[in-house]
Amino acid sequence: MRFFTAILPPPAVADEVAAVVRDRLTPLPGADRLRWTARDGWHVTLAYYGEVPRERLAEVRERLAAVARAAGPFALRLAGGESLGEHALGTGVAGDRAALTALAAATADAYAHTDRRYPTYRPHLTLALAPRATADGDERVALAPYVAALRALAGSPWDVAELALMRTADEPGVASGVASGDAADAAPSARRYTTAASWPLTG
Repeated sequence: MRFFTAILPPPAVADEVAAVVRDRLTPLPGADRLRWTARDGWHVTLAYYGEVPRERLAEVRERLAAVARAAGPFALRLAGGESLGEHALGTGVAGDRAALTALAAATADAYAHTDRRYPTYRPHLTLALAPRATADGDERVALAPYVAALRALAGSPWDVAELALMRTADEPGVASGVASGDAADAAPSARRYTTAASWPLTG
């Protein structure tokens, strides 16, 4: 099983993002070729663990509980947009970035690998994945117009008060693209996320 730690936006914040996706992003050319992430899987990743052996899960949970006890609540909001390379489109994250980065580092340390190196932390909420260029001539969807449209996103702040351990699994045969013109309720990507455990930030 693959795991990562994350922050989950509250429903009201997700509503704001869904409205921007529906009104500003899905009308753009090429939107039907993007693989839109399912709203019920929206999250801001803290640290990605990859495969975690079942026998180590109890240890990881204990360490994350300790991280949550040491970290206090802090304010964030989703604002603007960015592309992560040429493949992923996401929102930006504003607010107490120092507290967010510290929490990300602490959760990364909770499941340390001697052979693992974490890249520079770049918080975001992924909205869509662009298909790669194909041999038969299909070009990649340019994400720049989507990033520009997301500049108008200025989400409401919320107090981050919970740390989540997420589990990810691939579901074969799930459709991609926009189902009914509303990306927030679109057919999800084949990757599904569930909350394996969560802890309040009480530090």
